[in-house]
Amino acid sequence: MDPGIGQTTDMELEDVLARVESRLKALGMSAHAASLAAKKPDAIRNLRRAVKNGDRRGITTETLIALAPVLKTTGAWLLEGMGGPEPGNLIKVVGRIGAGAEIIPEFEQIPAEGLFEITVPFSIPEDSIAFEVEGESMWPRYDSGDVIICRRHSEEAERVVGREAAVRTRDGRRYLKRVRRGAAAGTYDLESHNAAPIRGVQIAWAAPIQAVVRADQWQRIGQPRS
Repeated sequence: MDPGIGQTTDMELEDVLARVESRLKALGMSAHAASLAAKKPDAIRNLRRAVKNGDRRGITTETLIALAPVLKTTGAWLLEGMGGPEPGNLIKVVGRIGAGAEIIPEFEQIPAEGLFEITVPFSIPEDSIAFEVEGESMWPRYDSGDVIICRRHSEEAERVVGREAAVRTRDGRRYLKRVRRGAAAGTYDLESHNAAPIRGVQIAWAAPIQAVVRADQWQRIGQPRS
């Protein structure tokens, strides 16, 4: 009997389970925790039972797609082994960035590993980091809840003049702004679309914006957005 739509054969099922188990081991996660995070209670336990009993009903594609972000992989890899086990569209959100009032990083109590991880709908370089936009002063270019992606390492401030960038000032404030040269040597003005410029700041870290992901286009790992 052929498997149902969206299901796998028993031989394929063993391979699927092996891939699921490898991701659980790599992440140090229990099957129960992964199933709950995917909102598919007992999914992995049932998969193990199906393999053990030779149950040809298999597992649905829907369930594998739900498990994939929790296991930090793709549905295609879980189902068919296509691509690598770790996709190139995972990125850490390391903090929030002010597109209105400044964000003071040390007040956020951000852990070293970042606030959380997300998936985005395209591949990104390994040295990328992300910030969640907070505030409206850069609207309509950026909305609160968007995620901006930039490189981890800072560029010289002069190299970002005229560009939109994630900026940390010498006094520890972080902004999403367009950078202009200031009136005094070694200082810079930070421009917004909907707010007065911030003038005469010194820049400690700056990274041009590489990409923006709209608020409804990114997904927090293990916590699908509504």
